[in-house]
Amino acid sequence: MILAQISDLHLKPQRRLAYGVVDTAGMLENCVAQIMALKQRPDAVIATGDLVDLGRPEEYGLLREILAPLTMPVYLLPGNHDERSALRAAFPDHDYLRQWAPFVQYAIEDHDLRTVALDTVIPGQGGGELCAERLAWLDRTLAQSDRPTVVALHHPPFATGIGHMDRIALANTAGLAEVIGRHPQVERVIAGHLHRPIQCRFAGTVASVCPSPAHQVALDLSTEAPDHFVMEPPAFQLHAQTASGLVTHTAYVGKFAGPFPFREDGRLID
Repeated sequence: MILAQISDLHLKPQRRLAYGVVDTAGMLENCVAQIMALKQRPDAVIATGDLVDLGRPEEYGLLREILAPLTMPVYLLPGNHDERSALRAAFPDHDYLRQWAPFVQYAIEDHDLRTVALDTVIPGQGGGELCAERLAWLDRTLAQSDRPTVVALHHPPFATGIGHMDRIALANTAGLAEVIGRHPQVERVIAGHLHRPIQCRFAGTVASVCPSPAHQVALDLSTEAPDHFVMEPPAFQLHAQTASGLVTHTAYVGKFAGPFPFREDGRLID
């Protein structure tokens, strides 16, 4: 089982450039093409929030258009830039978006790796939360199966040291850790929001953040870090279920030289 994760797509109306600089629509198209060209094609794709930039219906229409070439199941999760009702309206055929109202929380049972998605959105705010109601749902849902599971959410459940992002972080991470800690079948907690590949030990498992297929948050480990972004290479992640457990790879989007054999003058180079 290979689960591809994309995150923080930030599509704008009429394909406008984000911040007047970033072609988020074109870069997502490149990412989709690269996923479809992988030698080992993923069994499913999950998009962990900030699918669009303003939560408008026309943005979700563009999202649907760009994701259409993906032939595998695609699972969508809202972030702080998203609007739940507009997302559901644009994807009426995605029944999992209506498993539980008002929140977009769902469990996908169709693959060897179970996926449980959480809604951390606080409408109108950059930070996120998991209230008692959402955490109780998670606890019940995880208790229903001991199969290997990924828990997906938008806001990562740990501080990263990047000051401006930590100020719009997830509240009640202790409550989430308590629930996750009761369910050892959770192989990974996957998130977005930070536009960088980041990992942290969390509640007896690993929590990881997916980079963006567009712009990345500047790496500035200061409590006073300004809210800047950089055009580091776009990327996505592949979570592959193996005999060793769940292994995560970061895949960069673009055309790069190679692959080349590890040889020189016909001789194998170790």
